[in-house]
Amino acid sequence: MENKTQIELIFLSIKDLASSPMLKIAFIPFIITLLTVYFSFYSVATTGLEHLQQTTLQIQTHQQQLDNGVINTSDTNQTYTGSSILDFLLKYSVTSWIVSFLVFTVGSFVVLWASLFISLVIVGFLTPNILDILQKRYYPNIVFNGYGTITNSITSLIKNFLMMLFLLILLVPLYFIPGINILAFNLPFFYFFHKMLHFDVGSTLMSQDDHNMYKLKYSFSNRAQTVFLYFVSMIPFVALILPVFYILY
Repeated sequence: MENKTQIELIFLSIKDLASSPMLKIAFIPFIITLLTVYFSFYSVATTGLEHLQQTTLQIQTHQQQLDNGVINTSDTNQTYTGSSILDFLLKYSVTSWIVSFLVFTVGSFVVLWASLFISLVIVGFLTPNILDILQKRYYPNIVFNGYGTITNSITSLIKNFLMMLFLLILLVPLYFIPGINILAFNLPFFYFFHKMLHFDVGSTLMSQDDHNMYKLKYSFSNRAQTVFLYFVSMIPFVALILPVFYILY
């Protein structure tokens, strides 16, 4: 197949994604990811609410008043249990903002990253099937010489996952700096996304030596392409339906 521009590759990848064989494969990570993320979110939310219902919060206030030159001191104790704790938290603007931030912002991030992570893991095992279809359609004269196995795929997954966790912890101080925190949040996940995507494709197509040489020669263009795909993944729910597109592209 002749060399194509990036725009042509995008449209060709979309066209291939819309084909019957690819849609059947794309349906697998979509269903598994959707069920896994929904079940996990529902379980965590249910557990959190049950724990809140069993929690008791006691607030003690200390007040001093000057009355005719005499200082009067009074102590007040208020106890909140169950759903009244949430009512208390939402009563004040600061705690209300914190609760809203945790529920909506952190919750959205967790669901988004979980969807992306699970989709990548699932599609990694489907990559040989996807590339086999492309090989028969466009490159019938090319023979794959991949070194990928179940063992090294799992090893790569574990290694890159641990590195992602390490980066998440290492960059914690940057999470509190406006503007920079956006980059700091995304960097560990981009690392995992980039490593897994190129390992899945490269280990299926070529030998390990050829793959290493390819990564050195095309490191910039590979990262540029991954940045594009990563931004696509940031669109809500796209991570559920387009993991196969990443491999095709």
